[in-house]
Amino acid sequence: MKAMWLATFTVLTTTLGLYGQAQAPPTPTETVAPDIPGVVASGTKVEVIQSGFRGTEGPIGLADGSLIFTETQANRITKIDKDGSTSTFLENTNGSNGLAFDAKGRLISVQTTPGQTKIGVIHPKGSEATLADNFEGKPFGRPNDLVVDKKGGVYFTDPGPNPAAGQAPAAAPPLPAAVYYVPPGGKATKIAGGIERPNGILLSPDEKVLYVNNTFGEHLLAFDVAADGSVTNRRNFAKYEKVTPTTTGVTSGADGLAVDAEGRIYCAAAGGVQVFGGDGKHLGTIPVSVRAQNLAFAGADKKTLYIVGSGAAFKVRLLAEGYRDRAK
Repeated sequence: MKAMWLATFTVLTTTLGLYGQAQAPPTPTETVAPDIPGVVASGTKVEVIQSGFRGTEGPIGLADGSLIFTETQANRITKIDKDGSTSTFLENTNGSNGLAFDAKGRLISVQTTPGQTKIGVIHPKGSEATLADNFEGKPFGRPNDLVVDKKGGVYFTDPGPNPAAGQAPAAAPPLPAAVYYVPPGGKATKIAGGIERPNGILLSPDEKVLYVNNTFGEHLLAFDVAADGSVTNRRNFAKYEKVTPTTTGVTSGADGLAVDAEGRIYCAAAGGVQVFGGDGKHLGTIPVSVRAQNLAFAGADKKTLYIVGSGAAFKVRLLAEGYRDRAK
């Protein structure tokens, strides 16, 4: 197990460059989208909003058309207003990464501070609560992303802790990489394992399918969702473009996910935003000048796709409309 963990560390630090801060991120530049029928018109600009953020994850749209995202390294949540201006939405977030709202309007996050990892309500003030901080008595390694179903249940991924820049971990994490579900008022249950590095997670609009990105795999995974929140019928839903071989397997760079009203899946991965139809067919890629980490629909009509990654934030105007009946 330790040998496997060390091999994973090598891929993370040398191939993806996800966690070290030794090298400054590249300067973000504007790109131009190709024609993807029903999704984006040819020549549409992918605009740079701002760069220099300290970590960029967990974007989610607000009801007023603005967007919030996490600056994990700065321990805060930042807001991008409709005019592109930025402000602090929330400080002292316990290293929040992925974000989601439940039907009560509570903001739920995966919280990654070592020794304090958990899934919990973080806003509004006075409603803070821990939903899950262990599985069978063992702490989570480093939860990454989440999605909340309409019943209030929380699905989340835990790929394990990130090694410090330039350092190998002393031992394997207490829990192997897995996907969990926390039913309303209940305890975390493990619903899927055996995924090399589970990352972004998302439900289909009808909540009958759960999607999970696998950063160290060739495919975006899909599962059928049962009434109790459990999943079955794991399958390869879509094959990532530009998968790179490594000494221990492959890497796709697959990270965050979003879905539009027609059920198309938007995946932050190698090259930018890879778009897949409801049948898993690759429809095209919206190019991004730096490594895209996560994405979300926002705006009054939910036709603006915001993309964050490598310390920068972008936006692109789409023909497609984001799914409206769930925050993510």
